[in-house]
Amino acid sequence: MRSLLTYVGLIILVGHGIVHLLGTVVYLGLADVAEFPYKTTLLGGAVNVGDMGMRVFGALWAVAAIGFVAAAGAVLVDWDHWPLLVSAVAVFSLALTVLDYTVAYAGIVANLGILVAVVYSQFI
Repeated sequence: MRSLLTYVGLIILVGHGIVHLLGTVVYLGLADVAEFPYKTTLLGGAVNVGDMGMRVFGALWAVAAIGFVAAAGAVLVDWDHWPLLVSAVAVFSLALTVLDYTVAYAGIVANLGILVAVVYSQFI
């Protein structure tokens, strides 16, 4: 029987993946979001990657979204290696959110929380 914490964790993983789609649609130019403006710079404006660089960055956000949903599935079926998958996706997502910290700062906190939860889950 699964615990309530497992279901909360699944919701958080899927929800975090869905939020990653926000970066995908904005940086691929599929939608305009007032709170998440399109730009061509990363690291607070320090690095200009251009339009094509931001399109690649947007595609990477989609990879993270798919990764979080896959990680939630791995947890749901209790795959033996789910902690490794969840951790890898969270570290990948952390790298993306650090690169875009001016608008994705909440994602940094979420990813660190997910990593702490994975470590904690290995000791309970």
